[in-house]
Amino acid sequence: MRSRYSAYVMGLEDYLLASWHASTRPERLDLQEEPKVKWLGLTVHHAASDGDHGTVSFLARYKVGGRAYKLAEHSRFVREEGRWFYLDGDIAE
Repeated sequence: MRSRYSAYVMGLEDYLLASWHASTRPERLDLQEEPKVKWLGLTVHHAASDGDHGTVSFLARYKVGGRAYKLAEHSRFVREEGRWFYLDGDIAE
């Protein structure tokens, strides 16, 4: 999760797509669209794995156009051939 957050901060779309499971991966992310997101911080509240399945609950803070936002998500990951892939997530209100 932390590596994916760092990739969002640095605008590394190729890494994000490569670490996204093929069954749910979008074609592109358009990270360079205006107005750009300024990421402010990540707090991981919970992380767990059971075999080849994992979950991470986190809160990410960011700004767009000078306005602050929070993204809280419960993410699901799957490990294939030794690599973890982001599968999907539920956004918390």
